[in-house]
Amino acid sequence: MNIIKHTLRKILTDPVLIIAWILAIISAFFIHPDKEYIGYIDFRSLGILWGLMIVIQGFRENCVFEKICEILLNKVKTGWQLGLVLIFLCFFTSMFITNDVALITFVPFALMTLNSCNREDMIIPVVVLQTVAANLGSMLTPIGNPQNLYLYSLTGMELTDFVSTMLPYSLFTLVLLLICSLTLPDKNRSLTSKKDNHQIRRSFGTPVQIAVYCILFAIAILTVVRIVPFSIMMIAILVVVAIMDRKILLRADYILLLTFIGFFIFTGNMERIPQIKDSLSHIVAGNEFFAGVVTSQFISNVPATLILSDFATDYRQLLIGVNVGGLGTLIASMASLISFKLFSNDYKSQRGKYIGVFTAVNILFLLLLIIEKVVLNH
Repeated sequence: MNIIKHTLRKILTDPVLIIAWILAIISAFFIHPDKEYIGYIDFRSLGILWGLMIVIQGFRENCVFEKICEILLNKVKTGWQLGLVLIFLCFFTSMFITNDVALITFVPFALMTLNSCNREDMIIPVVVLQTVAANLGSMLTPIGNPQNLYLYSLTGMELTDFVSTMLPYSLFTLVLLLICSLTLPDKNRSLTSKKDNHQIRRSFGTPVQIAVYCILFAIAILTVVRIVPFSIMMIAILVVVAIMDRKILLRADYILLLTFIGFFIFTGNMERIPQIKDSLSHIVAGNEFFAGVVTSQFISNVPATLILSDFATDYRQLLIGVNVGGLGTLIASMASLISFKLFSNDYKSQRGKYIGVFTAVNILFLLLLIIEKVVLNH
């Protein structure tokens, strides 16, 4: 009962989910439900996304990411080294475990570790840069975030084409993050009073469990690159996880999956209304990059992708636009809200300062990446 109540509470308080289904319901008055509705839904993308969520939750349950973080943290000696580890953990791991999971995992580590090392002066810049790192690190791979997975599945793009499209922006981001890390306050001061309390959880999973999840992750990757059918992947993950640790099956982000379905219905209906389809196609076609950037600022980049993809003609430009568009406002990427909530839980009085630093850093990165896009004409 508690799980059901908690789920209902999340459903009723998730603004993006509510908006998606309000739009879907309104659109149903214009295009009445029929057999074509089922064709709106990209079951392959949803299936792969569900599978990756389950496997990554399995890794989290076995503290795999926490163990990696702990090993790296034991090697640092200065504030700059510590900040660098915390920031680049988010950048590189987000490519494989998604930006959301990277922030859920490593932002709490940052908060606890910096506090235990008496370096609370670094918390805001480090968490802000972690957020930027996760949002932009994730853009390099099809599994880095939901919009990438959806566009990769929708377009049938080759993996090499996908990576080569996003690589210039990832490399530039890497350089910018390195430069920004040099501005961390009192960065060369040695860490003092370092306590062994930065570990959120100490229990490391059994080798067998970790090996099984690694195999399932490999199957999911093979599904993403279109070697293994998504139905086989889903059955394998469902059966194995149900036998090994069925509670993990409840920990996927079903709110996100329901949100996708709502937007699929809305965009599918809009495409069947000739006047709206023609108008949106005229606005979006040829302007996919800036349409992705601007739309993301107001409704976040995942919904922006779902809405714009039906009216775009150049999917590579849309891919770049919605990833770069994750910068800017606090809601441009819903993952950014994760960091903000985690920070706010411990530092309510500094929320205004956090938003100020977050906005300044995000706008700077956004402008620089837009300039790169214009210069490269990529």
